[in-house]
Amino acid sequence: MTTAPMAPRVGLEAHMNAHKWALPKVIEELRGILGARLVAYLGGVKETRAVTDWINGKREPGSEAVKQRLRDAYQIAALLAEVEANGVVQTWFMGMNPQLDDRAPARLLRDGGPNAATEVLGAARAYIAMAS
Repeated sequence: MTTAPMAPRVGLEAHMNAHKWALPKVIEELRGILGARLVAYLGGVKETRAVTDWINGKREPGSEAVKQRLRDAYQIAALLAEVEANGVVQTWFMGMNPQLDDRAPARLLRDGGPNAATEVLGAARAYIAMAS
């Protein structure tokens, strides 16, 4: 008996790339989905020039926590971008989210502590389940 090939699981490629790619590539792809202003916000900087500098290797994000936050944000954004347009993903990151007690995913990622990425990823998966 032959079995049909398994369909790739939504978000698996995003997860792999978030961990496999060098940080400048992650940030460049994240900027392509969310835009430079939102990436700067997530990275804790005010100017979008810093995002370009991160991508070009002229400087690095401030701390290991910020670097991990950017990788987490990429994974979540890329997961959502598998099923939605970039503009929808941007709006999702900035808007109040009932899965997150009406907090914006971007704000929770930036200010929410060590479990924030897990909460936001869960909300993204719930969104995808409802959108399907």
